[in-house]
Amino acid sequence: MLRAMRYLDYAATTPVLPEVTDAMVAVLTGDFGNPSSVHAYGRAAREIVEDARDRVASAVGASPAEIVFTAGGTEADNLAIKGATRKLRGNGNHVITTAFEHHAVLDTVEWLGHDEFETTVLPVGPDGLVDPAAVAAAVRPSTILVSIMAVNNEIGTAQPLAEIARAVKGANPSTLVHTDAVQMLGNLPVNVHELGLDFAAFSAHKFGGPKGVGFLFARSHAPVEALLHGGGHEGGLRSGTLNVPGLAGLGVAAEIAAKEVDHKIERVGGLRTRLWQGIEDSIERVRLNGHPTERVPGTLNVSFEGADGETLLLLFDAAGIACSAGSACQSGAIDPSHVLLAIGVPREIAKGSVRFSLGRESTDEDVDAVLEVLPGIVESARRVG
Repeated sequence: MLRAMRYLDYAATTPVLPEVTDAMVAVLTGDFGNPSSVHAYGRAAREIVEDARDRVASAVGASPAEIVFTAGGTEADNLAIKGATRKLRGNGNHVITTAFEHHAVLDTVEWLGHDEFETTVLPVGPDGLVDPAAVAAAVRPSTILVSIMAVNNEIGTAQPLAEIARAVKGANPSTLVHTDAVQMLGNLPVNVHELGLDFAAFSAHKFGGPKGVGFLFARSHAPVEALLHGGGHEGGLRSGTLNVPGLAGLGVAAEIAAKEVDHKIERVGGLRTRLWQGIEDSIERVRLNGHPTERVPGTLNVSFEGADGETLLLLFDAAGIACSAGSACQSGAIDPSHVLLAIGVPREIAKGSVRFSLGRESTDEDVDAVLEVLPGIVESARRVG
């Protein structure tokens, strides 16, 4: 059992909601059938799967037929990027992304570069915003796909996706637009069609659902081919027996996330603002990373000059505060974040960065706990250097 801790790492993962647990347990203990089976057990499981698809589609403004279930955001990103470029290889060989994407996108695009595709990695501004005009200027007649994340997982900056999509389609109507939207659902309102997207990747554990399950929005008739072959599940795009308990949880979590988002923006945004004001008032030589207003409500990335990020995290952990140095997927080795370097943070300052991320269960007491121990932690970390 973990000791009592204050959890400020919601961007890494979120607690599973009680309603989600209830939905999953009901399936695990009762509806155990294979949804591909034609008998009553299979039909009951299939009903659960399609109910989840309906809930997910409603949460993001899609139709159920445009939802492809996956094992998470990374698989969904790979399915969109690799699946679309393979399908359209004869129409072009150029892909565009940005320098501060999640590695699920950056590494996939880099992989395409070894497969005879030309890739363009665009810079981002010091506030983490992507310029739609710069994206449009990079589009060529041979550009198959543009991939730009909706919300950066480390600094919380939210992109002007609708403007970017319009700019891309204005430059080349055939170019597809993909976004890693893993940090979007539950933090901002989502309507994939209003945003002008062709593909969007989501992951359940970022909005109160279970780990190991996610989905790809693939616009109706968007060209994409499967990465996994076998039983032809998910309209032939993702073979493999479906994770029925996980999908039941995903559907409930997505529905709750969409329903509560406006309240969350107001309440959690207020907590984040108070946390930043407290940091700024009590600590010298501190820097806010990312855009001050165009951001999700809960994520706050701060650089403490003269301190080491690993030391800061260890001291916070010892004080009962769970936070992060950036992307949880990169936390095995605390090197300067590629995201912070991409927005121009000097390497030595980037090393002293901490991401605090608040969420649905965060409280004023959590903020108070951080601010109480912060001056001593930063002072100790700076002494260590």
